[in-house]
Amino acid sequence: MLSMLGLIMLVGIIVNNGIVLVDYINQLRIGGMSRLDAIADAAVTRLRPILMTTVTTVLGLVVMALGQNEATSLVQPLAVTCIGGLIYATVMTLFVVPVMYDLLSKQELYKVEEADLVESTL
Repeated sequence: MLSMLGLIMLVGIIVNNGIVLVDYINQLRIGGMSRLDAIADAAVTRLRPILMTTVTTVLGLVVMALGQNEATSLVQPLAVTCIGGLIYATVMTLFVVPVMYDLLSKQELYKVEEADLVESTL
């Protein structure tokens, strides 16, 4: 049961990393960068925050995962699930998400101005 709780926690962290990466790519593209340049720049810029999130969480959970007493035996499955999932998902976020973005985002992005929203509702 606790490993399922770990999966829920893991999904929240992973989705947040992916959303932030894709949003930054979109911001760069709206700013005028080409698709491939925006993907490369966003991956380099977001590398440190993604790795910091993963490393701090993994290091915090290592104590629970390696504990050998009665107190840690209940939360050990949660820690092991989160550690394995975070390492795997970090690699996927840094390599698979940019590739999938490149394959699926062929349209040009445009910025919606406040005036465009007001005119379309009238």
